[in-house]
Amino acid sequence: MAEIVISEQDIVNALCLYTAEKKQVNPDDVGVELMYDDDYGFSAETHVNGRNQILITQNIIEALRMWIDLELGMDPYSGIELALDDEEGIIAKIR
Repeated sequence: MAEIVISEQDIVNALCLYTAEKKQVNPDDVGVELMYDDDYGFSAETHVNGRNQILITQNIIEALRMWIDLELGMDPYSGIELALDDEEGIIAKIR
């Protein structure tokens, strides 16, 4: 099977859906900022109802698994790797 690349926008969408489900709000009410740090790796900051929360890499992977299952109808437990691309930003690769 060929490698599938998930765009930065789709990662943000996955995190909006994930956070909305956890916080029981509408996905449109969730703001997300993806981040990368050489020391800490990938993370995301979510904004819901005036409150911020930092999500670590594992939370991002969990959100992507939910999104892959719901939106792509694929096995959510195939290998998912986050990557920093010079042109595309933060992307995910599914093996």
